[in-house]
Amino acid sequence: MGVRYFGAEVRRCEDESLLTGQGRYVDDIELPGMLHGALVRSPHAHALVTSIDTSTAEALDGVHAVFIYTDLEAPMYQRQVQLHPNPLISQDIRPYPLAKDEVCFVGEGVAFVLAESRHIAEDAAQLVDVTYDVLDPMVGLKDALSEDAPRTHKDAEDNLVTRLDLSYGDVDAAFAQADHVFKTEFLQHRGGCHAMECRGVVAQFDAVLDTLTIWSATQCPYLIRRSLAKQFELPESRLRIIAPDVGGGFGPKAGFYIEEILVPWAARKLGRPVKWIEDRREHFLTTNTQRDCWCELEIATTTNGRVEGVRGRMITENGAYLPYGVRLPLSAMAPFPGPYKVLALDLTQDIVYTNTVSNSPVRGAGRPNAAYAMERVMETVARELGLDPAEVRRRNYVEKQDFPYRTGLIHFNGTATTYDSGDFHGLLEKALKLSDYEGFAARQAAARKEGRYLGIGISSCIEDTGSGPYEGVTVRIDPQGQIYVASGASSQGQGHKTILQQVVADELGVVPEDIHVEIGDTAKFPQGVGTTGSRVAVNVGTAAYSAAGEVRSKALSLAADILGADLDDLELEDGLIRDKGRSNVTITFGELAQKLAPMAGGSLPAGHTASLDATSYDTSDGQPTA
Repeated sequence: MGVRYFGAEVRRCEDESLLTGQGRYVDDIELPGMLHGALVRSPHAHALVTSIDTSTAEALDGVHAVFIYTDLEAPMYQRQVQLHPNPLISQDIRPYPLAKDEVCFVGEGVAFVLAESRHIAEDAAQLVDVTYDVLDPMVGLKDALSEDAPRTHKDAEDNLVTRLDLSYGDVDAAFAQADHVFKTEFLQHRGGCHAMECRGVVAQFDAVLDTLTIWSATQCPYLIRRSLAKQFELPESRLRIIAPDVGGGFGPKAGFYIEEILVPWAARKLGRPVKWIEDRREHFLTTNTQRDCWCELEIATTTNGRVEGVRGRMITENGAYLPYGVRLPLSAMAPFPGPYKVLALDLTQDIVYTNTVSNSPVRGAGRPNAAYAMERVMETVARELGLDPAEVRRRNYVEKQDFPYRTGLIHFNGTATTYDSGDFHGLLEKALKLSDYEGFAARQAAARKEGRYLGIGISSCIEDTGSGPYEGVTVRIDPQGQIYVASGASSQGQGHKTILQQVVADELGVVPEDIHVEIGDTAKFPQGVGTTGSRVAVNVGTAAYSAAGEVRSKALSLAADILGADLDDLELEDGLIRDKGRSNVTITFGELAQKLAPMAGGSLPAGHTASLDATSYDTSDGQPTA
């Protein structure tokens, strides 16, 4: 074995095409006869749709169709499928592909216009005459559960999605024995992620094969395939989803949107390729956001600042619809109590509907809710007891000797939340030293004299990474000696192809440039989860290591038989398998692969299977933490 590439600095294989303008994003896809889509969107947060007149729009030159809800055919007129079904959901309300008779947030789609160009489609969209009966919107999460609150949906009993309870330890005893009980309440405001590339979808229908090919700026092509198959009541084999170059994801592109239903449906119905590209205004109105969480917490503490228990209530705004189930609220509760050794906890979380855009994962996917809450707990204790915030954290961190440490909670994947290792105190001391924490007060006073205001804060959080349920990789060497790696992962700029090249190159004794990586295409790999939760390097890297190792073993075993050598005498280097004792005795990967791909009537080498390839899935079900 020569140079090792894993962990070394290498040039990313993705960058040259992106930096030279050769990247291929959804909007770069042009197909013959393509139509362009634009949506008529609601200007109201909540209203009844009493009439829609599309005749003027349809008469505009270049317009091919204007679809409203009543144009949808079975099974398209059903609500969008639930991505994460869960029996905990009390009231599961998801959008229709186009508004049926009610709009529930500003930007909800009412009509879909198809034209020869986006400009014509936009002009036609302005000509669609929609009459609304405007209703009072529900926009304040704290008031959403009051009896006289406006209903987010006209036929809903109330605005409650569900109530989640989380507890462990003896909370009553912790508060009964506490030296002090403090209260804190705060709002974590709604926020979003705004990738350089907005969302976009292109679809093409092949009438001969009765298949749909869909290009989407998505983080999760397999999720779209599974959801569309259910929405259209089609077998997955008739759907191919491709995530080309994607200009940033950050969570919102991990979902499933109505445009990913409408565009392929229209392509199939009209028999022509269809493109829809989200503009920035649409992005601000309709791309999912996250948070808006109100917390009221009580803290039981000793005089020296040791937190013995926490109890309270969270109210989380979900938006108008529930496409993502309660995955995010569960993610917001699982990280409690963070890096702190709190022995008793009792929390209730109410998830409520409001007439706003829906929630989905955004940079942290619920975890910041818990992290921020626990940091506010520590800051409240420090302020009320007059203690240094750093010292309060020292007194409450999980001790090094406590690892592996079980928090007492169950992760949303059903396993006990366990921190396998860590040195929280050591990390804090390093951060304090690097920031010159002890000298901050003097720097702050000096700055104040100059009219400058300096502040300092401390925050600690736990994040689970590399989570399951699985991710897979196929490594294949063809008879020409070309090495292919395929995976269910997809990239939005993280460098996944480079990572896979490094891992496989080390196992097969080649340079990374010799490896062709195929990701983000459901036709290249049978099943995947996608890119979410800081997990790909762990899951996909592990699967790649395993698959490449299996190919390596197959290659060495076959080479030993062909070369008449012992396995222990063979080495892999520079794309060759060499007998270490006979340096001139070598064989290439291509020659080995040819032996495993004989013509009809030929035979395979005894004891060996056809094809020099292997597929491996990493099925780790834990939650590695950082």
